[in-house]
Amino acid sequence: MARKPVVALVGRPNVGKSTLFNRLVGERLAVTDPIPGTTRDRLQAESDWRGVVFDVVDTGGIEIYQPKGSRDTSPLAEGSIDFVAQIKDQALLAVREADVIVLLVDTVHGITAADQEIAEILRRNENKPILVAANKADNPKVAANAVEFYTLGLGEVFPISAYHGIGVGDLLDAVVDAFQDAPEDEDGEQDDILKIAIVGRPNVGKSSLLNLLLGEERAIVSPIAGTTRDAIDTEITWHSMPVRLIDTAGIRKRGKIEPGVEKFSVLRTMRALERSDVALLLLDAVDGITEQDTHIAGYIMDAHKSVVIVVNKWDAVEKDTYTMNKFLENVREKFDFLPDPPVIFISALTGQRVHQVLETANRVWESRFQRIPTSELNRVVRAAIQKHPAPTKGTKRLKLYYVTQVAVNPPVFLFHVNDTRLVHFTYKRFLENQLRAEFPFEGTPIRLSFRPRDGMLDERE
Repeated sequence: MARKPVVALVGRPNVGKSTLFNRLVGERLAVTDPIPGTTRDRLQAESDWRGVVFDVVDTGGIEIYQPKGSRDTSPLAEGSIDFVAQIKDQALLAVREADVIVLLVDTVHGITAADQEIAEILRRNENKPILVAANKADNPKVAANAVEFYTLGLGEVFPISAYHGIGVGDLLDAVVDAFQDAPEDEDGEQDDILKIAIVGRPNVGKSSLLNLLLGEERAIVSPIAGTTRDAIDTEITWHSMPVRLIDTAGIRKRGKIEPGVEKFSVLRTMRALERSDVALLLLDAVDGITEQDTHIAGYIMDAHKSVVIVVNKWDAVEKDTYTMNKFLENVREKFDFLPDPPVIFISALTGQRVHQVLETANRVWESRFQRIPTSELNRVVRAAIQKHPAPTKGTKRLKLYYVTQVAVNPPVFLFHVNDTRLVHFTYKRFLENQLRAEFPFEGTPIRLSFRPRDGMLDERE
């Protein structure tokens, strides 16, 4: 499954990145406020334009140090952080992870020192398309000031008003056109290699587990949460087969992600999930299951990846006869939306049960490629209809003619029906449960699509 292109909105604080983000994704997901620095979290959501689907990433404002006496009187000047720590890391990570960069500037205030410094960083990276959106151009007089930003040397400038939607269509046309020049995904459609992403909250032991699986100290291990900032890919040979291990930065709870590098660390984690097949979701046995753990599990499901739950630090838990069963019950309750994931209790410190991790991930990966004969599928569906008749709407009843498996990785099943509007989500869930009860798709999501008699595919999956 090819990954979606990513558009990163970057710029100094209070230029309207969150407002533009909300307009592009069609929802009020980002908090907007006239106080600079309101966006404290990385936000990512899906958008589309001219039939092209892509992800938009909103980021916190890029700040630079302003010496005393500078004529730039913006709030950047007081309490700002060092240029190297903020501009270099944030801008370069944006360039590295996004397919297209949109630099937002403010037509009302004109070019600031911050804009010039950010443009300088972006200008050195000519391998990624960069567009300049001159925001707050709410009337022709202010829009005329946008020509000033051509001096940044980044190419065409698009006067827009993110608040009113003026000029946003022209900007999106340029974004979609720029996707053609974006580099291809390095991993491509390489399905013959098991690709495992190790994900979880900061400081749950992801790097320690990676080191054990590698058999050497390849990743930095530190008790300080958030040590791993980048997604690290390492290929190993396991039982004569290639395996790619992807260590990732920890995903913090929303609202606790610091501005700067950590925002793009989350983006790197999301991209790591996209290029993986199986996600190892690490939990901390001492802390138990947190709300953020379920939040990360939702990311995994959104990416349609298989999942193995790995409970780390099991050696540090005081146990009795019922401890493991109680923890398992809690896992099943909190992660009831996951596709029956296997659960392994390990200690990355002592190596306890770590040998089971790759064995389980491989078993789950194989289920992504399982094909079920059409005759077997229809036998199960006929039995399901007898157990629970198809729903009706008014005087019309849903008719399921037959079902076939049309794809793997992940498995996709196509149901031919009389009217897709009669497919209620509860009956869809019932059909999925019946398929899962008969066929082992351990830890692997399956997708159900419905096609009406006229052959038009229903995209609700």
